[in-house]
Amino acid sequence: MTHAVPEPKSEQELLHRAWSVAGLTLGELGVRVGVEVPEEGVRGKGVAGTILERVLGATAASRAEPDFVALAIELKTIPLAASGKPKESTFVASISLSAMADTDWENSVVYKKLAKVLFVPVEAASKTPLRDRRIGRSYLWVPTVEEWELLRADWEQLAVMIGRGDVEQITGHLGQVLQVRPKAASSRARRRAPDEEGAVQWTMPRGFYLRPAFTGAVLARLRAESDSR
Repeated sequence: MTHAVPEPKSEQELLHRAWSVAGLTLGELGVRVGVEVPEEGVRGKGVAGTILERVLGATAASRAEPDFVALAIELKTIPLAASGKPKESTFVASISLSAMADTDWENSVVYKKLAKVLFVPVEAASKTPLRDRRIGRSYLWVPTVEEWELLRADWEQLAVMIGRGDVEQITGHLGQVLQVRPKAASSRARRRAPDEEGAVQWTMPRGFYLRPAFTGAVLARLRAESDSR
């Protein structure tokens, strides 16, 4: 029998919840919150995030604010390869293409979502069935001054391009730690966005993503700091 988990009342309560599920499998947690875990990882994309949102008491759903609204903490599951390194880019937020020209860094969704993040590692070995993949130790990340500067520089470069209508010129190669990538279930999906002359063009929906090398470095730093305490 499942039950709704209330949002944690404090940062420490959230961390205790996250640490308490380390070592458990997605299948075990799925049973706890009533989420069926499919056999194949491809079909189960997003299942780990859904399960952990329910287990930990996230409340934002799909709104453009941090998952734990009262605590202003975002939840990010990080699939880890056997090497312990992130296996893929980490989705941060969808991009409102038409609003980018009127948004600054401090008021951006990316800034709000990355101000404080709970990273929950999830085993991602392709030979391991999705339901048998285990949860790792969670870490709370607050970006350092240096990390913020890297994120801001990338966001501003990309925001300028989007704002002036150069969205079709943006590739995944741009951005040192933050990149823009298509985000749609189908390549035929389209959104309205301004072109170079301010007219409307139809383009694929896009989102901001953290590069795996960046999240890998962040996790390594957080592990080292935790081990030294």
